[in-house]
Amino acid sequence: MVSWIIALIILLILLGYEIYQYIMRKKALTVLTEEAFKEGYRKAQIIDVREPNEFDGGHILGARNVPVTQLKQRTGEIRKDVPVYLYCQSAQRSNRAAIMLYKRGYRNLYQLKGGYKKWTGKTKAK
Repeated sequence: MVSWIIALIILLILLGYEIYQYIMRKKALTVLTEEAFKEGYRKAQIIDVREPNEFDGGHILGARNVPVTQLKQRTGEIRKDVPVYLYCQSAQRSNRAAIMLYKRGYRNLYQLKGGYKKWTGKTKAK
């Protein structure tokens, strides 16, 4: 009986965390289709939040690599007065990055729907 109650408590905590993340994502960023992303990305900062080896393997032309694991230390590299277009491989890390930036006062945050794996536009690789 006690283990069942503990499992229920853990489940409720996890559910609460997921609800919190969902609300913060909705509040922090706007998800853009590839077409909408392409329309505005020349007037924005394109930030690839994947790790450097992923970035080197291929990235959206014009993007800068600021891995989500380094974002707290490198937020000074990202301007608050220019829209920030975020992407990662599939949108999970860019969600975390958007929440992190939102908490630091960034408001014009946008995310590529589906991430880099769905991107069909121009790319560059090292």
